[in-house]
This record gives sequence, structure tokens and C-alpha cells, in this order.
Amino acid sequence: MSAASSLLQVKMLNEMGLGPVWFPVDVNAAVQETHTLADQAQTQEPMLDAGPALIATSAPVNANIEANAEFVAGLPQSATLPEVVAAPAQAASLMQMGWNELQQTVAGCRACGLCEGRQQTVFGVGDQGAPWLFVGEGPGYNENIQGQPFVGAAGQLLDNMLKALGVQRGQRAYIANVVKCRPTDDAGKDRPPSAEEIAACLPYLQRQIALIQPQVIVALGKTAAVALLGLDMNTPVAQLRGKQHVFAGIPLIATYHPAYLLRKPLDKSKAWQDLCMAMQVMQQN
Repeated sequence: MSAASSLLQVKMLNEMGLGPVWFPVDVNAAVQETHTLADQAQTQEPMLDAGPALIATSAPVNANIEANAEFVAGLPQSATLPEVVAAPAQAASLMQMGWNELQQTVAGCRACGLCEGRQQTVFGVGDQGAPWLFVGEGPGYNENIQGQPFVGAAGQLLDNMLKALGVQRGQRAYIANVVKCRPTDDAGKDRPPSAEEIAACLPYLQRQIALIQPQVIVALGKTAAVALLGLDMNTPVAQLRGKQHVFAGIPLIATYHPAYLLRKPLDKSKAWQDLCMAMQVMQQN
């Protein structure tokens, strides 16, 4: 590992909030030796060293890439697809839309019951030609009010995760959700979207992905991962980590949702492993 590369990795880990407990044993010495290289290193693209000192506990990338099924057919078998989603003419029309028309269509969508309680739809935000696409579950309370994905504490942690990869909101990254309206329970609290709600909203995300053409998709949490990969809704995200998946020909890496990491900060090191894998995939493309 070069001195400049070591310094970059230290900075990336700091952005993730992982602290010195996750530093490779030789990094502290490397940092002392490379103060004079700091300015030069900051001007370079972040390069990850896949050496065992950093990601020795990472699961290997699965050599047998898991191909994603057809878009609607790949949804969980228990999902009941609303007719508005399954109609071929409507799907074909959606897949011809540009950004403005797509956003207007989302804003007026009434394909499922989530529209009844929304204040705003949360379409997505970022670079529309981004190499990185981050997909979460759905809007929460603050997102419903502001109309922006990932605001508040979870959004701040996501921003730090983006910085660890050398990107930021609006630059080389796009952020979206599986559903565009806030799912709530009878008490008005946030809940995961149902299979039916995912089926109604997923075509919008599929069109966003087709427009963006990202090089890597990072699925943030179980809901995003199982929705995009067409798996059973009860599949734990822990079973999906540590391997490379594929959605519509695009590499997909699953990791923990930032809100989960706020509750379980010790798992940030696992999220770091996932980001290392995503960066490696990006560099191979």
C-alpha cells in the first residue's frame, strides 16, 4: 500500500465515522510519513487498496454473478401486482418518458394508497448522469415534508458515506427510493412499504435507472435490495451482503440502511466493507 493511498483511506474512514478502531495496523505510521503528500493525494481519484489489512473480514465477491429476473416477474411471488402497473401500454409509455415528464407523473401518481397521506412525493435528487446510484426504502416524516430523500441524521450519515467514496449529492451520485410516498401505519409512524406498494412504484425507479445508466447501484437496506433483486420480502440484508448482484445488467451491492447504522454503529465497519466492494466494482467497469 502506498503512503498516499494509506492517507486517502484514513480520510475515507473518518468520513464514515469509523474511528481508529478500524484503521489498518500500518496506517498510523503511514500518515506520519505522508503529510507532504496530502495535497497531491487530495487531487487524485480515491483508489482503494484491496489488501487484507483493510478488508480481511470482507466476504469475497461472488464469482457467479446473480442475474436479476425480468422487472415485474422478478418481484416476490406473494406480491399482487396492481393492474395499473401490469398494463403493457402504460409501462411502454412510462419507459419513453424523460426526466421532466417522469417527475410530473410521479407527482400526480395515485397507483396505490400511499398517495392518500402524502404531503409531497419524493422523486430523487442528484446527478442525472451519475456513475453511483444509491437506493433507499422510502420517505420518512422529514422527507415527506421537504420532498427530498435522506434528510436528517440518516441523510447526514449517507452524505458521509458518499464522501468516503469521493462523491457528494449532486456530483457523481444520485439518490432515490423504492417508493416515492411515505408509508405509515395506523398510528402514523413510518413502516416498510408493502409488496403491493413496491409493485406500484417500482416502475418509476426502473425508468430513473434507465435514464441515469449508473455504473454501480448501492441498495441501502433490505427493502431496496429485495425489491430490486426480486427476492422474498423477509430476506435479511445480511444474506445479501458480501456478494455482487446484478439489476438490469448493472452491478448492485447491498448494504445497511443509514438509519440502521445510527441504531447499530458497530455495523459501520460492515458497511465500510460493502463500500470497498462497490468501489472495486466501479474501478473494474
